Amino acid sequence: MRRMEPQTESLVQFRRLIYEHYRLHGRALPWRLTWDPYCVFVSEIMLQQTQVGRVLEKYGEFIGAFPGFPALAGAPLARVLRFWQGLGYNRRALWLKEGAIAVMERFSGSLPRPPEVLATLPGIGPATAASIAAFAFNEPTVFIETNIRTVFIHFFFHNADEVRDSQIRPLVARTLDRSDPRTWYYALMDYGTMLKKEGEKGHRRSALPHAVAVSRVRPPGSGGDPQAPRREDCPSRGRPDRSGPFA
Repeated sequence: MRRMEPQTESLVQFRRLIYEHYRLHGRALPWRLTWDPYCVFVSEIMLQQTQVGRVLEKYGEFIGAFPGFPALAGAPLARVLRFWQGLGYNRRALWLKEGAIAVMERFSGSLPRPPEVLATLPGIGPATAASIAAFAFNEPTVFIETNIRTVFIHFFFHNADEVRDSQIRPLVARTLDRSDPRTWYYALMDYGTMLKKEGEKGHRRSALPHAVAVSRVRPPGSGGDPQAPRREDCPSRGRPDRSGPFA
C-alpha cells in the first residue's frame, strides 16, 4: 500500500507539536550549552553507539583533560584511552585523536564547516558529518539517527514495516526548520526519546538491523574516573533557547 504524502498543513502541525514538547521538556545536555565546534565534535563521536547516560558520565572529564584540538592531538594515545574508558568501542578514541591531528595539520586547528569535508576525518561518516555541521555551525543538513527515525516512523508510517531510511529522508528534508536546524534536531531527538520511554517501537519497524538502531538514551548511572579533572561543559552560551518558531 502506498503511503500518502503529508500535506503542508500537516507538516506545520507536526513541527508545532515537536517544538511545543521541546519547549516544555527539552533536555539541557552539556554539549547543547555550547556551540564550540570542538565540543560538538567530541560529543558526536561519543554518542555513536553509546547511550546518553554513559556519555554524560564521561564528557566533562574528557573535555577537562583535553580542552581543545591542540591538547587532544598532542596527548599520548594511552592517556586518551584512559579517559575514554567506559564508553566502549575504543577505536572511536583513536579516531578522535587522529581527527584532532588532521584538524591541526590540514585545517590550522579549526574544524571545517562543510559536511563533505568533515566526512574525510577519521571515523566520521556522512550522517555524523551532517550532525556535526548542524550542531556546531547550524547548517541545514539532512541526517537520520535512531530517535529521529522513531519520530518519523511514529507519525508517518503507522502500519508499515521494514521502513527504509530512503523513505524517511525526504520527510526529514521537508520538515527541516532551515532557520534553526540545530534546535529543530534537538527537539526531534527529545521527542523520539519520549516516544521510546512510552514504549514506542518505531525503530524496530526500520529496515535497518536492530543492532544498528541503538537507543541513545538511558538513565545516567554512577561511575567515572575520580582522578580525572572535571569540567561541566565547553564555553557556555547559557541556557538553550527552546522556543522554536511557534512560541
